[in-house]
Amino acid sequence: MFQIVSFDAGRGPVVGLRNGDEYYDSTTFASVREILDQWPLALEKLGTASERMSARTPLTGVKLLAPLVDPRNIYITGANYTDHIEEMARAFDLNLIKDAKAKGHPPWFLPKATSSVVGPGAQVTIPAGVECLDWEIELAVIIGREGKDIPVDKALDYVAGYTVANDLSARDRMARDYEAADSAFRLDWLRHKSFDGSCPMGPAITPAVQVPDVQNLAVKLWVNDELMQDSHTSRMIYGVADLVSGLSQQISIEPGDVILTGTPSGVGSARQRFLQPGDRVRQSIDQIGEFEFTIAGA
Repeated sequence: MFQIVSFDAGRGPVVGLRNGDEYYDSTTFASVREILDQWPLALEKLGTASERMSARTPLTGVKLLAPLVDPRNIYITGANYTDHIEEMARAFDLNLIKDAKAKGHPPWFLPKATSSVVGPGAQVTIPAGVECLDWEIELAVIIGREGKDIPVDKALDYVAGYTVANDLSARDRMARDYEAADSAFRLDWLRHKSFDGSCPMGPAITPAVQVPDVQNLAVKLWVNDELMQDSHTSRMIYGVADLVSGLSQQISIEPGDVILTGTPSGVGSARQRFLQPGDRVRQSIDQIGEFEFTIAGA
């Protein structure tokens, strides 16, 4: 088993392979985007290279970067875990649709700024004036093939791999209070979701062929070692195949696109508890990886 990583071993950013805690640079590809643009041929070459890793000396002093430092597009999936919808409905007395897929509704997507990506070990600065910075661990889907109007039963063929992400959210920037409550211009998704550092991503890309069942993965997040989110990808309303297919019905998907698949229950807003300067966030998804980042004051 191998993973695809971006890292700095003292000579600037490079792309390479990870096997457990050992890292090797790639002599074939200059970037992860180059790998994705040539997927699945690149996967075959990387598989061959991984078989030869034992004959090489692993690198030392490696600093991990975001595995995909320059995604083509990032798409957020809204309200996609049954347990998250249930907790938000309870916390805010909302009448939320719990069975949108069963009722024939398509998944809901929003764009997120690609410049918001940071890697493992990053220090994320709370935007000035924000007091309600919330955590949202998400399985991130990395697209490896161009496609449009993809049927659900073919959708996973377009997935190169998976990584762990966080869709950090400034809850007190979600609405423009000077607009009327029923105004179509009240919501402000850019300020809410796309500030600098709002998409920590890492530690590596696990090729999809190494994940037997993406809907059977435990998802966990801790704040200062206190477990906050503890769920499972089986609780997604729209599975990964549904999301890839659904997005491709709305817009062509391309290699290097990233789909954030939604967050489960356990977010801060449901308990009115938010991230503070000095907090350490650790997040983990089975078979995909684990990494940490910290929070800094404005």
